[in-house]
Amino acid sequence: MSDFSRNSDSSGFARNKVAIVGYAQSDIRRTAGRTLGALTVDAARAAVADAGLELAQIDGYVSSSLMPSASGRVAEDGVSTVSSAWLAGRLGGTPRYVAGFDGIGQLTGSVSMAVNAIASGAAEYVIVHRALHNPTGSYHGNPMQEVHGPQQWTAPQGFFGPLAMIALPYNEYLQRYDAKPESMAAVVTEARKNGARIPWSYWHDRPLDRDEYLSAPTLFDPVCRYDCDIPVDGAAAFVLTSAERAKDLPHPPVYIAGYANGIPARRRLPLHWPLDDILGAGTELVRRLEESSGIGMGEIDLPQVYDGFSPFVWFWLESLGLCPPGEAHRFVEEGGIDSDRPGAIPALSGGGALGNGRMHGVPQMLECYLQLSGRAGVRALEGMTTAVACHSSPHYGGAVVYSAERF
Repeated sequence: MSDFSRNSDSSGFARNKVAIVGYAQSDIRRTAGRTLGALTVDAARAAVADAGLELAQIDGYVSSSLMPSASGRVAEDGVSTVSSAWLAGRLGGTPRYVAGFDGIGQLTGSVSMAVNAIASGAAEYVIVHRALHNPTGSYHGNPMQEVHGPQQWTAPQGFFGPLAMIALPYNEYLQRYDAKPESMAAVVTEARKNGARIPWSYWHDRPLDRDEYLSAPTLFDPVCRYDCDIPVDGAAAFVLTSAERAKDLPHPPVYIAGYANGIPARRRLPLHWPLDDILGAGTELVRRLEESSGIGMGEIDLPQVYDGFSPFVWFWLESLGLCPPGEAHRFVEEGGIDSDRPGAIPALSGGGALGNGRMHGVPQMLECYLQLSGRAGVRALEGMTTAVACHSSPHYGGAVVYSAERF
């Protein structure tokens, strides 16, 4: 037991008053044969049925419909994005609460809004969904003919898009801690190993070995192809309700113990993510996460770190205090997160984004739910009662703590 009290909630957070009671996950494909809206409607219906509920009982919808950048395309609701309002309109009923989170770390924000809605009585049963689309054409191509505003200082020089964004702190980490890009092979192969075991994953039955990783082309030095999650079409939905109502539903509830969002420490130009900003804000995020949940990170059985780009894994491991600063590269390379190794931290047991496809935090949240509710099947890990799901970067995303027990 840490110094954090599980019996009090000085933060004012609705600790363990709201639970996940059902879920559904579509197959994750490079290009689906149906619209994103159709995939999401089916996932939402399946999640409601999984929770043992009827659609008429759903009175809340929360999501974040931020579209990943790709060739400058305009977002179209129901096709390239799916908003809460769009989904509520297609499922029918008379929802009392329909909202969307506008920010980075989309699932963290969506979960927090759903928790607050249920705890305040604004809704009783809420669907939280995330839907991702892979547009055709060149990924992250630059369609701009003119550049205005802050980007005029970066885009003309080639500093454009997320690859440039992550290459900056990745290079900083390599140089500061004498790390080698080859060490990242242990991250990517671990994610792909676990994703290959999951039926709905894009990489199902397709693990990756070290030699294949090391032979991948460099996209934006030192980022290579396999350091990036692959763009996909897919949708997932979770049903949340109060802990009291959850008692009468068919599956063991997984309680939301706390959450926190990252806040950039300084005003920067777009995509300017220095390593100190990331790790410094990550330390503060974790402090607030422990305060809201009453659980120290050293007590967490199942951390699921975000890996939209592989260096995020190192950053989250250090922000969470799971290894010393500057040691994540050695920790991982020595088997520290190997889910098949006794005593290791299974930080990518759900495959993450690198092992499933770009689902923006869904694999992390889903793995926490499946393991803590006892629904992971042959992938079940023993003794899992607490978990944390991380989303985006520590300084620009967030994390949610889950518990199988309502302490």
